[in-house]
Amino acid sequence: MMSKAAVLVELLTEELPPKALPRLGEVFATTVIDGLRRHGLIPAEATGRSFAAPRRLAVTVAGVPAQAPDREVTDKLMPVKVALDASGAPSAALLKKLEAKGISADCLPEFERRMDGKTETLFFTRQEAGARLADVLADIVNEAVKALPIPKLMRWGDSEVQFVRPVHKLVMMHGPDVVPGRVLGLQADRITMGHRFMSRGEIALATAEAYEPTLLAEGKVVPEFASRRAEIESLLVAGAQAQQASLGEYGDLLDEVAALVEHPSVYVGQFETEFLAVPQECLILTMRANQKYFPLFDEQGKLLNRFLIVSNMRVADPSRIIEGNQRVVRPRLADARFFFEQDRKHSLESRLARLAPVVYHNKLGSQFDRVGRLERLAGVIAGKLQGDVASATRAARLAKADLVSEMVGEFPELQGVMGRYYARHDGESEVVADAIAAHYLPRFAGDALPVGNVALAVSLADKLDALVGFFGIGQLPTGDKDPFGLRRAALGVLRMLIEAPLPLDLAELIADAAAGFDKNLLSQPAFETALLDFMFERLRNLLRDQGHAVDIVEAVLSLRPTRIDVVPAKLDAVRNFGALPEAEALAAANKRIVNILKKAEGVLPEPDVALLQEDAERALFHKVIDVAPLLRSHVENENYTEALLVLAGLRAEVDRFFDQVMVMAEEPLTRQNRLALLSLLAGLMNKVADISRLSKN
Repeated sequence: MMSKAAVLVELLTEELPPKALPRLGEVFATTVIDGLRRHGLIPAEATGRSFAAPRRLAVTVAGVPAQAPDREVTDKLMPVKVALDASGAPSAALLKKLEAKGISADCLPEFERRMDGKTETLFFTRQEAGARLADVLADIVNEAVKALPIPKLMRWGDSEVQFVRPVHKLVMMHGPDVVPGRVLGLQADRITMGHRFMSRGEIALATAEAYEPTLLAEGKVVPEFASRRAEIESLLVAGAQAQQASLGEYGDLLDEVAALVEHPSVYVGQFETEFLAVPQECLILTMRANQKYFPLFDEQGKLLNRFLIVSNMRVADPSRIIEGNQRVVRPRLADARFFFEQDRKHSLESRLARLAPVVYHNKLGSQFDRVGRLERLAGVIAGKLQGDVASATRAARLAKADLVSEMVGEFPELQGVMGRYYARHDGESEVVADAIAAHYLPRFAGDALPVGNVALAVSLADKLDALVGFFGIGQLPTGDKDPFGLRRAALGVLRMLIEAPLPLDLAELIADAAAGFDKNLLSQPAFETALLDFMFERLRNLLRDQGHAVDIVEAVLSLRPTRIDVVPAKLDAVRNFGALPEAEALAAANKRIVNILKKAEGVLPEPDVALLQEDAERALFHKVIDVAPLLRSHVENENYTEALLVLAGLRAEVDRFFDQVMVMAEEPLTRQNRLALLSLLAGLMNKVADISRLSKN
């Protein structure tokens, strides 16, 4: 048995894009491991370890032999009647096939005849030598490099080689041995590099297995991304606790910082308390986005004048590092204060005129044009919610004014947030100020929703205007491309309608939004139907993600209920109905009714009691007439579970009808009347949901 050892592959580069680093490391490792697996060098269940640091991508895989075991390969050649002539000699076609596959004609006695479907076919089984690691590893690594999700490549020096960043060294080892090969113009070696300043220089790796411990001890590099991230988080938590403070939301920044440092240390910095007069969102964003610092907060979530620095250097006296970072952050905070003070010299109302030259979309006008539409639509929605129409229209009028402020120009992420601060400074009501900030909510899946009818009305108006406008000019999302964030907007509308909940009709809301546009502008035919289809597809995905069964979701949504707020109650009712013993029989009957009614011609009238002939059809008719008022009352009062319980009471009459009555009778009037009875029954059965979707048949 061949001895096994670990395989190591490392690319040593210039600093890799931090936000892409974890994904690059994952794809690189996965592709190398898949390549080893494909060549039979490791079993299907084998795994490896991915390493991703600012200047390196690497992977190690344990237990890899120098050569894969020989394997048995069976070639299907061709049908016997084509391969052999009447005397059993090989045909010209077979000889050509054998030559192409490198099989000698002398092996003909070893060929096997067996049936391949209905055709007797010739097969040849042979032993194939296993792949040698030294022959295939470079090719595997080159494939892994090509598979990396790199949107933009670069060249360096006079080389024609392209990669996301310049590559300086290539390590490929099997146990203690270097595996020869070239990748990205570099010859494989055992030499790597450690930390830029804390390492002793070039490091010769003794074995592939020694990679991580050698980098940790001699290179002063924590090469594994997850380990480095965990170490930084532990240091941050300890640092915050030492300051009797908290870190707030830091997950995304932690990921980015873990991709920027190789050997983390955490130090405490501070700034002058006078900067705390600036809205804390501005200071937080400045520190996090520009400087990659971790702000500290008190128990009430109020920003402190201290922050944590994740440094790439571990030194005995960090005072110079701390002072340098404090010196760098101070002008940033001063800029934020300057922007804030300048912005407050001009009211939001006075900024509206500056929105006129700001293009929203070349077919949908300027931001100022959009403000007019939002103002009207927010008022309409607030009226339907019996909310404060004046406050809703005022908030919608001012909601986009902060887009032309200095602060939002510097930090676009603060749009809405700064609008609230400036509205308060202008003397606007708290309701208006809060609605200005909240009208962007929810910004992502799981984000908070606006609170209060005024904020909800403005947020709905903002998203519905975008959806109607872009669908109306044919700018729909395609594949994974959604440049105008319409999927996010649709999900926001649906979540507000469901979770608030809001008793609003989605089709009416779309029509209300469309009424604010010039009719000639929205040129796409039937765009409102297309938009409704889009919304229902988003709703379908949302409900499935929440764990609702597919058949229950389809039963409810197939009726296209435009009162989205009642959908959860309908789902619960259908789920409860599905647990009843009568459910399957009624679902199957409903499915049968739907199929029968497809054969009906024209509009069916009300069933005529005088034309009912069989006892079973009379019983069903009278039962339907008896329960219809109660069922409709439950539906109108949104008691959907009770409505479906009433429906369950029809099972005996429905079963008897289908057992004893021939619906498609030869006599035309009888047949028409029975179809009319089934149509009446179907309308009753599908008041809440299309229960035929629950049928297992």
